Amino acid sequence: MYRLLFIFFCLLPAAGFGQKITSSTNRLAQKHYEQANQAIGSKTYNKAIIELTKAIAEDNRFVAAYQQLADIYRRLNDYPEALVNYKKVLEIDPEFYNLTYFGIAESELNTGDYANALIHFKKYASFPGLSDESKIRTAKYIADCVFSIEAVKKPVSFKPVSLGSGINSNQDEYLPVVTADEETVIFTRKVNKNEDFYTSVKNQDKWLAAKSLSANINTFEFNEGAQCISPDGNYLFFTGCNRPDGLGRCDIYISKWEGSEWSKPFNLGAPVNTPGWESQPSISADGRTLYFVSTRNGGRGGYDIWKSDLGTEGWNTPVNLGPQINTAYDEQSPFIHPDDETLYFSSNGWPGLGNKDLFMTRRKDGTGWEKPQNLGYPINTFREESGLSLNSSGSLAFFASDKEGGSGGFDVYSFEMPDNLRPNAVTYVKGMVYDKSTKKPLEAKIQIINLRSGNFAFDDVTDPIEGEFLATMAPGNSFALNVSKPGYLFYSQNFTPNLQQAIKPYMIEVPLQKIEVGGMVILNNIFFDTNSFELLPESATELGQLISFLKENPSVSIEIAGHTDNVGDDKSNLTLSENRARTVYNYLTSKQISPTKLSFKGYGESMPVTDNSTEEKRQNNRRTEFKIVKK
Repeated sequence: MYRLLFIFFCLLPAAGFGQKITSSTNRLAQKHYEQANQAIGSKTYNKAIIELTKAIAEDNRFVAAYQQLADIYRRLNDYPEALVNYKKVLEIDPEFYNLTYFGIAESELNTGDYANALIHFKKYASFPGLSDESKIRTAKYIADCVFSIEAVKKPVSFKPVSLGSGINSNQDEYLPVVTADEETVIFTRKVNKNEDFYTSVKNQDKWLAAKSLSANINTFEFNEGAQCISPDGNYLFFTGCNRPDGLGRCDIYISKWEGSEWSKPFNLGAPVNTPGWESQPSISADGRTLYFVSTRNGGRGGYDIWKSDLGTEGWNTPVNLGPQINTAYDEQSPFIHPDDETLYFSSNGWPGLGNKDLFMTRRKDGTGWEKPQNLGYPINTFREESGLSLNSSGSLAFFASDKEGGSGGFDVYSFEMPDNLRPNAVTYVKGMVYDKSTKKPLEAKIQIINLRSGNFAFDDVTDPIEGEFLATMAPGNSFALNVSKPGYLFYSQNFTPNLQQAIKPYMIEVPLQKIEVGGMVILNNIFFDTNSFELLPESATELGQLISFLKENPSVSIEIAGHTDNVGDDKSNLTLSENRARTVYNYLTSKQISPTKLSFKGYGESMPVTDNSTEEKRQNNRRTEFKIVKK
């Protein structure tokens, strides 16, 4: 008689369960079984499968061999084959071993047979002597089955569309991310077990043939993957593993687009990276909060989602997103939408349809995050779903799948996100900055500030070659745009996007004027109440920009001019415009700007920039300007 060698890999010790002593009366079957045990001991599972198959061929009632074979297939995630063999065990001897019920239930869960999985998990849970760990995990799987049975009854809309042959090939393509204008996609392609980045651009709704991203980033000896790109397409955060400059097994790196090429990436270093494992970055639209996955100390499970905010001296100590997001299991592939309020991620800890599912959560004011919501069936299935990203409007999602009918392996798809699963719509402003006289593109500083909160929505420079920039903005807020460059007058603009702008973004050109006498700037972000000359708080951002300009150009003197529309009588309008100009003058002198550099004048309704036929045109005529009177 031989002692049965069980190899249950589920990490669920069955305290109190005795193992049966069993063997086959067929000596040849028993010999193959023993050789399989030796192969299992050396982790050569394919050899063990061969020997166990031979054992069963000699003795088709050899229950221990079926059990071993089922366990190996489950260990290798071949759940259909595991199911075949577990069923055979129960057919031969339903009382053979209690953990058989857990094995068949887990295999059924991972093949989508939720009803039978629920029956078998409950059967396993009814046995006495289960360890606390076994009870917890079994209860988690029962919750998965209950959720899945209901989810399948209420499918969500899901019609995936391949991104086409320009991107998908007979290799694996996955982890797609797009820029805010949806004109560029970057994804990972695996060729000969090596992961590299590829990129494609859109031409008339068709993605062109993908090209390797950059020799500065892709390598032959290391894997590059799990990336995110800033909405403007200028910054790439990615995961690099086992690199010479790494702090741990996998670290997060950053590379910047420099007009014609990506820069050499550099390691973000501590405290973001540790001697552990950091991966799967996602950057907020303003570039100031980095979400990522780590196995560092202080987490709640194996893989947790963390975040780090950008401080004055670099990235701050990362903070775990806590029990509102992270579970005792694994949370991965975070994607923070440009609305900065909606987070998508994958998890096998929250109730789902098996393996990892995709979830979403929304930020709660000052109290963390809402309870994660499963995206539902058939977006989620018993297979692993991860690596989701969305466009800025939130209407279109991008993901990878090895579904039937693809080009081979994993392919990249998009689908329309159901309305109730969408983030808040975000629009963007895309512009080009150039010299007003020469028309030459300029590298200039771009700042977009939320006038209500005073926070930066964007703070960067234009493309040094093309002079272009792109920044996202959330509808329902007012934003100030300031464009500046040494030697030039700054440019001021105001945006108050609504939901319509999420469909039709802002496209602008910014001609910067060199500092010359007579040069004029409209201060579009200085605000007064109707018929009032008291500055509103939202004016502080623009006034700060004007103060900086005057301090950076100490030889310049300006005239502050106030203008009105034609509503009301001429005298009242003239007085109102002069009072408003005087208010700005007084504000500047209160901030240590010398009165000798300033003058002010009201022009009333005498100098309109357009006619007064509509409210929008009248608003354009109600303005504050400054003019260079001395250089």
